[in-house]
Amino acid sequence: MLKPYFRPDVRRCLYDPKVRGLVYQAILGLVVVGVLALGLLNVFENLRSARITAGFGFLGNIAGFDISQTLISFSAAGSTYGAAFLVGLLNTLVVGALGIVLATVLGVAVGIARLSRIGLISGLATGYVEVLRNLPLLLQLLFWYNAVLAALPDPRTSLHLAPGMWLNARGLFVPAISSETGTWFLPTVLGTTFAMLLLLRRARLILQGRGASDALVRAVGDAVFGLPLLALLVIVVAGGWSVEFPTKGTFNLAGGLRIYPEFIALVLGLSIYTSAFIGEIVRAGILAVPKGQAEAARAIGLKSGEALRLIILPQALRVILPPLTSQYLNVVKNSSLAVAIGYPDLVQVFMGTVLNQTGQAIEIVTMTMGVYLAISLTTSAAMNAYNARVAIVER
Repeated sequence: MLKPYFRPDVRRCLYDPKVRGLVYQAILGLVVVGVLALGLLNVFENLRSARITAGFGFLGNIAGFDISQTLISFSAAGSTYGAAFLVGLLNTLVVGALGIVLATVLGVAVGIARLSRIGLISGLATGYVEVLRNLPLLLQLLFWYNAVLAALPDPRTSLHLAPGMWLNARGLFVPAISSETGTWFLPTVLGTTFAMLLLLRRARLILQGRGASDALVRAVGDAVFGLPLLALLVIVVAGGWSVEFPTKGTFNLAGGLRIYPEFIALVLGLSIYTSAFIGEIVRAGILAVPKGQAEAARAIGLKSGEALRLIILPQALRVILPPLTSQYLNVVKNSSLAVAIGYPDLVQVFMGTVLNQTGQAIEIVTMTMGVYLAISLTTSAAMNAYNARVAIVER
């Protein structure tokens, strides 16, 4: 009679579900690594046969093209592909930040309006939500760009919105603020002020938790309120600020800051489209709060607005935040549709013009995907941290 190949203890180990699971995972991991290795070898072979040099050295080459809207200095003759990547990234971040802020404000207003006892207000809010969230975003962007902004008058008959503000088919012209200290002075002061505010607020909470004297806590609180005023004073005095107003000539507007119609259409389209979804999220969050909370607020003499601001919304926030995070991520990702209306975001500049000129598809696609992934993960981490802070702590 043949003896078993495996010893009894080895056989028992192999019959263990945990061990079998580890073995299967190891085999699957080896298969995945093998497939990836074959794919990479195939890619490198194709690059070699096409005589395409791999690597990121192309970022130092001169771009040779202009970008219409830039937050930093950029020229076709002196700027590199790396600078073009930075321009597209900054344009994407600006649109994403503005879109998130405006969509949140509009969405909260629409969500509250849907719960109004006035039929006209709730009906308009319902129509707003049902129409906008059921139309494709790309269609809405084209509507704002081609049907609204392109139909504005020419520069000779510009609309005078306010002192120093003009609107025409070429964009919105507003007063420009310039500083003698350079481009990075204002962001540096604002970033430092914001960081100090966070530290002071944290210090105040720690002092309150450790039973510090009221005088010390009040001193830290006064610093929290006084720091923005000090930062404003530094900006005005040390920055050497000057304001340039746009002036209307015979055929065009001169001076000031021009906000291009592509940027306006993209921000409006993203904000309004996303606000319809946020409105429904806010409405659902408010309805999730027990009615007894509102009744208790009225019983202690709070008005409807005070009850909503102090009692209802803080509790609804725990329900609102998780789906709200997804909408914030969608704002950043949907901004890539800017290529349809010609706004120079990261996709249009880097994956469009730069890719066509260099042919470095793997590097450019990898960098672009990494940027969007980093933005999304950072946004998710910040929202999850805030959600954990406001969540109910069970005892």
